[in-house]
Amino acid sequence: MMTEDRNQSTEVIFILLGFSDYPDLQVPLFLLFLVIYVVTVMGNLGMIMIIKINPKLHTPMYFFLSHLSFVDFCYSTGVTPKLLENLIVEDRKISFGSCITQYFFTATSVLAEAFLLAVMAYDRFVAICNPLLYMITMSRKRCMVLVTGAYVWGISSSLIFTYSLIRLSFCGTNIINNFLCEYSVILSASCSDRHISEMILFILANFNVLSTLTTILTSYILIFVTILKMQSASGRHKAFSTCASHLTAISIFYGTLLFLYCVPSSKNSWLIIKVTSVFYTVVIPMLNPLIYSLRNKDVKEAVRKLMSTKICSF
Repeated sequence: MMTEDRNQSTEVIFILLGFSDYPDLQVPLFLLFLVIYVVTVMGNLGMIMIIKINPKLHTPMYFFLSHLSFVDFCYSTGVTPKLLENLIVEDRKISFGSCITQYFFTATSVLAEAFLLAVMAYDRFVAICNPLLYMITMSRKRCMVLVTGAYVWGISSSLIFTYSLIRLSFCGTNIINNFLCEYSVILSASCSDRHISEMILFILANFNVLSTLTTILTSYILIFVTILKMQSASGRHKAFSTCASHLTAISIFYGTLLFLYCVPSSKNSWLIIKVTSVFYTVVIPMLNPLIYSLRNKDVKEAVRKLMSTKICSF
């Protein structure tokens, strides 16, 4: 009760410093992030539309890809508009409620994305290791269950994380040396005992990372074993090509995440953390549709047909 009373009686304000240390870069960064956001929105919504209107892409792999694009769109939209606003206004304040809301939606998106990447690895495992049973194993019902599970777990975990933050006490105005409301920086701003929240972060974060990485690594180990046993060189090449886009997306996602949490927390490392956070929250959602469209023959063909249809209609 004391925690709730303190939070209600005193207005809690966070100040997102962002890139305020570099005033000369505010306008160039605004233009750069605006272009990235526009490309992200167009790329991800375009990917969803192309998959929806092209019957050839109505397969489990593209069904999962459409949801990955939706999650990337939500993730970018939860972070980038506030980042753009902070680059052009002097007042970088954000209320406690808005900060927690931003954290909840971004946490839900990133957790759902992690589990969707694991689901997509399982999908590639079934497609390559059990091709004859693929359409039976990856039935529409099972695909719906897997996607729903990713969303439900993302929301459930985020609710636990968010509740562990709401129950804390915060005192007045708090400085966040970043451009988004992230769990560790909100936690560090608390003026009450953080032990339980830190334990929740440690247990749930490690479970999410280990469970998804174990699924991905196990799937790809079995995939590589199966590919190496193939007699046909063209068969091996085709199998590798179907995994290339997904492997690239996984490498960028987990590589950036692991690098971000391996950077030591010090004054000199804050710029590295900010730049890595930008790549993780702003750039990756833009890269995923580009990776899948540039490296995927079916998607490129669908884009070509759509463009030719639009041109012919004019």
